[in-house]
Amino acid sequence: MKGGTRKRGKTWSYYFDAAAVGGKRKKIEKGGFRTKKEAEAALANALSEYNRAGMVFEPSHISVSDYLDEWMNQYVKINLSSNTLATYDILIRTHILPALGAYRLSALQSATIQALINRLKEQGYAKSTVTVVLAILSGSLDYAVEPLQYIQTNPCRMVKLGKFAQTKRARPVVEPDAYAKMLALYPFGTYGHILLQLGWNCGLRIGECLGLSWDCIDFSAKTIRVENQVIQHATEAVRKAPKYHSIRTIQIGESLCMLLKAEKRRQAANEMLYGEYYTIYEKEPVIGKKEEIIQGVSKSHQSKERIPFVCVRDNGILVSKNNVQRMAKNIREEILPGFDYHSLRHSHATMLVYAGVNIKAVQQRLGHQDIATTLNTYAHCTEDMEKEAAETFEKYTQETVLPPN
Repeated sequence: MKGGTRKRGKTWSYYFDAAAVGGKRKKIEKGGFRTKKEAEAALANALSEYNRAGMVFEPSHISVSDYLDEWMNQYVKINLSSNTLATYDILIRTHILPALGAYRLSALQSATIQALINRLKEQGYAKSTVTVVLAILSGSLDYAVEPLQYIQTNPCRMVKLGKFAQTKRARPVVEPDAYAKMLALYPFGTYGHILLQLGWNCGLRIGECLGLSWDCIDFSAKTIRVENQVIQHATEAVRKAPKYHSIRTIQIGESLCMLLKAEKRRQAANEMLYGEYYTIYEKEPVIGKKEEIIQGVSKSHQSKERIPFVCVRDNGILVSKNNVQRMAKNIREEILPGFDYHSLRHSHATMLVYAGVNIKAVQQRLGHQDIATTLNTYAHCTEDMEKEAAETFEKYTQETVLPPN
């Protein structure tokens, strides 16, 4: 079977002879490769595919569903994090494939995509969800244009998100009496107790709580080093840097320090009790990515470096995302409607701002990417403080500012 490469203008192409159809010679050719080496590699792949299947894939015939599978395997799995991969997979299966999966990739038009975006908005999906759906489509179709050259232009270029109704739900602030009831519901020795304490006292994100290990707690200095988060998927869990790479060291109080010491002793006793049936965790680096797959094994089968997680069950198994959701559901039903785990972080920050803590210090403690996020999120607190300051000043200076009779 004859084949080769040639340069056309500034790019390279490959070609080869396919089987004759109706006695007529048929040649397969594809161009747009930056170098001769890329064209030769693509030629080898095309010949291999042809020899296996007796035909060569025609990009114009591929469905959106099949193309998205190809994009996820060739690009997303290799270049993006496992958390992003999981998010993309869910949104593609739940929103994109039911609406667009059966279309031919080459027939997909801006109006069809715009109709999907408009429908998601009408159904009340959050702006963040609709934005990511459009980003998935736009990114995948950009890849279809270049380097794959399956289509000439990206139809997402003309699609607009438009305005969204302001439907943001106010997250409740956890008052001290409600927090006391939560601790009574999840006393010391239950999986929820340490989670509640870390959220209330430190304002950690849930992934940061699950990723916290004992070697990151300095009892002498009374500090916690936040340098990892754990993201749990259906089939595996990964450990990586916190959101926005917000690695930081935060101070903790004496009471939390004593509680954590007691929890560490309790876990050591449980490990002795369970013996070889106690679960420990090891890490397996992911090649090419700044994350690790964490694997739970029985103590007797330990073979790699151990990760001494803080938030574990009595048998050493890491607290799961489902455990946290179940805890939040119980608290919503019995103590505080509207509660989710992030309510603790929100309450921690709100109390700091009302206490007059410097907003820059609040930003660093929370691990926000920039101070604008902190200011925007807790603007209502600073506005209330400003009103209180004016009223206080008015109260103490009223006699000196009253106009004469």
